[in-house]
Amino acid sequence: MRMILADDSTLLREGLVRLLAEEGHEVVAAVGDGAALVEAVGRHPDVDAVVVDVRMPPTHTDEGLRAALEIRRRHPGIGVLVLSQYVEKRYATELLTSEDGGAGVGYLLKDRVVQVDEFLDALERVAAGRAAFDPEVVRRLLARSTHTDPLGRLTPRERDVLDAMAQGHANTAIAERLHVSRSAVEKHINAIFDKLELPASSGYSRRVLAVLRYLGS
Repeated sequence: MRMILADDSTLLREGLVRLLAEEGHEVVAAVGDGAALVEAVGRHPDVDAVVVDVRMPPTHTDEGLRAALEIRRRHPGIGVLVLSQYVEKRYATELLTSEDGGAGVGYLLKDRVVQVDEFLDALERVAAGRAAFDPEVVRRLLARSTHTDPLGRLTPRERDVLDAMAQGHANTAIAERLHVSRSAVEKHINAIFDKLELPASSGYSRRVLAVLRYLGS
């Protein structure tokens, strides 16, 4: 794969460049802020994916996510993997509920990536147009009071299925993780769609909307 990295930590940035090179991937640019990331993508619009932190100069708030949104608007075919210590709800929700249904988007927490293979698998998934979400990111984005949240109508098993869907797992993988049949997973997913009132004709990916539709900003 060909990719661009953006992180204000020189040590982490250079470490990722070496790791990816050792795995046979090409890093065409490695930058330290959101504006430089957008410029780099403009110079290399044919990359497969970008890896971006959330908080970078000059304000160290949400520059990375805003840069990711700009890249998705200009180059929707480029996968975006957010790799950060923080979950920034407002722009994360906008990124994951874009018109493409969140395809080719991932969000991992740095301190929870304990295996290199886990990071590489997530990167390959977003580059291939699929999703890759850390379960903790999903939990924080979905954290709402049950009396106003339609997610409160889901059964514990349906929530387990929804969490697995949010991480980008296909039905077969969900069945293996939860030790149930694929047909049981499909029934749970249909129940989730019904309870969250997600019509098949919405024009968006119901799998992604099932996770993100009721997120708070």
